[in-house]
Amino acid sequence: MNLPYEKMQNIGSLIPFLYEESRKGLPEGKSPNEIIKNFFEKYTDLRTEQEQIDLMFRMIQYIERQVVLFDSIEDAAFPSLHSENEKGSLESIYHIAQAQGKMKQVKNRIEDFVTRVVFTAHPTQFYPTNVQQIIQDLRDAIQQDSVSKIDLLLQQLGKTPFINEEKPTPYDEAVSIIYYLRNVYYQTIGRLYNEINQLFFTESHPLQSPVIQLGFWPGGDRDGNPFVTAEITWKVAGLLRTSVLKNYYNHIKIVQRRLTFKHLTEPLKELSNLIYDNMFNENGTITIDEIKTRLQTIRSILIEQHNGIFLDVLDDFITRVNIFGLHFASLDIRQDSRIHQKVINQIVEKYTGINLEDLNEAEKIELLTNPSFTARPEDFEDELVVDTIKNVYQLKTIQQRNGELGANRYIISNSETIFDVLNVYALFKFCGYHDEEIKFDIMPLFETIRGLDGAENTMNSLYNLPVYAQHLMRRKQRQSIMLGFSDGTKDGGYIKANWEIYRTKEILSNVSDENQIEVIFFDGRGGPPARGGGKTHEFYASQGKTIANHEIQITIQGQTITSNYGTLPQAKYNFEQLYTAGIISDIFATSTSQISPEERILIDKLATISYQKYEELKAHPSFLPYLENMSTLNYYGKTNIGSRPSKRGGDKKLEFDDLRAIPFVGSWSQLKQNVPGYFGVGTAIHELKKQGHLEDVKDLFKNSSFFKTLIQNSMMSMEKTYFPLTSYMKNDPEYGEFWTILYDEFELSKALCLEISGYSELMQDEPLNRASVQMREKIVLPLLTIQQFALNKIHHDSEYKAVYEQIVMRSLFGNINASRNSA
Repeated sequence: MNLPYEKMQNIGSLIPFLYEESRKGLPEGKSPNEIIKNFFEKYTDLRTEQEQIDLMFRMIQYIERQVVLFDSIEDAAFPSLHSENEKGSLESIYHIAQAQGKMKQVKNRIEDFVTRVVFTAHPTQFYPTNVQQIIQDLRDAIQQDSVSKIDLLLQQLGKTPFINEEKPTPYDEAVSIIYYLRNVYYQTIGRLYNEINQLFFTESHPLQSPVIQLGFWPGGDRDGNPFVTAEITWKVAGLLRTSVLKNYYNHIKIVQRRLTFKHLTEPLKELSNLIYDNMFNENGTITIDEIKTRLQTIRSILIEQHNGIFLDVLDDFITRVNIFGLHFASLDIRQDSRIHQKVINQIVEKYTGINLEDLNEAEKIELLTNPSFTARPEDFEDELVVDTIKNVYQLKTIQQRNGELGANRYIISNSETIFDVLNVYALFKFCGYHDEEIKFDIMPLFETIRGLDGAENTMNSLYNLPVYAQHLMRRKQRQSIMLGFSDGTKDGGYIKANWEIYRTKEILSNVSDENQIEVIFFDGRGGPPARGGGKTHEFYASQGKTIANHEIQITIQGQTITSNYGTLPQAKYNFEQLYTAGIISDIFATSTSQISPEERILIDKLATISYQKYEELKAHPSFLPYLENMSTLNYYGKTNIGSRPSKRGGDKKLEFDDLRAIPFVGSWSQLKQNVPGYFGVGTAIHELKKQGHLEDVKDLFKNSSFFKTLIQNSMMSMEKTYFPLTSYMKNDPEYGEFWTILYDEFELSKALCLEISGYSELMQDEPLNRASVQMREKIVLPLLTIQQFALNKIHHDSEYKAVYEQIVMRSLFGNINASRNSA
């Protein structure tokens, strides 16, 4: 409270007064305007609007730093709050397998099972890189209990800007996440692999499966981001290669310190020099096979001539090389299906003069899969077409330099028909690839309710299309399919989206089995429950035998990267929990992970009713105007948080379909209304209660892991909801009725979720997470009051409108950063 922050004297002693005014005044129905006015009159002698604005800015700065301190404390406490053998850990799986006589099944499953974690640059965190580094140093100082270091770091924090002066480029975002690859995941995944090997396997029969694979979207994700170009993709692929070589160069030094024996020092030195020479050489020719061959030669000499002394040190390095190759993390390419269609249309018309719309389905398929021309970027003026062609050409070279895993997945957003997939196959063919050279998993992303509904027909048609069936044969009869939780929830509401995705997975598992295809599901999940986050381990452990469980693949984004995977202990714990969820659902499945026919009927009714309620809300004439005028929606695009625009469609009038899930969900979160996380849940349960089925829903919560996890995640959304903040809106002549609709549904959802669960309070069975949520909500309450006050001033066209807009954006930063415990 006494830190020498510039112009921030006494701020620490004033904030508690604003907190108390907000804590007492908001539930009494006072508006943020009244609370701010009372605060300035009672506790300060500032009377001019400019003086009051200056103080609010300084309070925002102070609260931002309080959030950082709490982040650091929570990170420092993590190892003491999670034991090595708690539920879901490898140790616990080992002991359960021994007790139940299932060790052989577990070992077989481990050898066949992979978890893929894909890091995205989706903008859900506002800390610049230098602030993230201070958080890490603060965490270490707290763990060391060094008050002097903590004091100095907090002083540094007080003088360090919390905002980016410019929007980060996709390359900047890649650099930011590669920091974690190099400093956290390289160590964590290697250690996790070694632990699994030691627990379940022997020296003579070691583990061969990679266990955890990493994916990477910054630099490859073009969907709605015009700043991701072929040049950026090339640079990021090169950066990933250089980064893993840097790790190998540092790691080999550790090996050299131990293997100081005859006939070993020279080959180790040669390998070290070779890695060094290739680190910064864009034309470097080193291959992963060359590194592996040299290491195996060194290993043989160590065993044959030196009794295998320090073999574990060498094997640890070999393990990392086997896991990370020259790619470090696989660079996924993603683009919207509608963009592909525009590009394909131009290419076809340019070289054939044909309008694709004039062809029947068979003619279209023939033209797309067996073209009579080769596309060249120089033949086009449209930058999008030029860049798309350039990128497809260079993917072959990226695979040659980084290995096939360097870039071998092409994801198609908004997939709804077979042509969304065939268009990507056609792009490779148009760019001169022979069929056997298309070493890519072409992945439809089903994310709208329409796309999910048609997914079975789409995939069945693809599986039975000869040219695509041959492609799948070359891909070892494996088809990856992505499912979008974020946009699904935005489109269909909370229960409907989650249930639709669950059912779609079942349907696609079945249709894939019928066609003898091994289907891999890739879930696009965000941080908060409203975007598919929440209790991730419980979600995957609850998936029954009706869903293919060959791999778990998920996206990790924004603050979830730093909060759940940002330190060695956190990353190990969460990688481990995610990995074991797949083992548990397969080997140790209980009756609660199976959904009975009666339970399906019940969930289906709940999904249908809640969907109708959510659709009514979306159709309300105030829905988009309320978000535009009463929330922070318009300010997401003005922040320098991420490289991607906050909506599709450029500057045209806002339409619901163009809204991105992150600003959509985030705006409800800033209002402390969290609508996408519960809206329709209360109405659905209430309707079944009226029909006399309340006890059935209670049994469903008790007996279905899927439904229980769904409701618990919704409870987390509701725990972070605080309608007193906006209760002044109920008297607004334009939006009062709409606010009341939201409030009534929240109260109904909260009451009925408590009733079916038997809980007396939300998140009752998660005391740690609940305490974290409550502490963070307490820290940001003054910030929320200031934000609402500023929004109100903007609506009333204050002469300081531009300054109040700055206040809204700055308070937006702190509120989002404080919500890091979403998952």
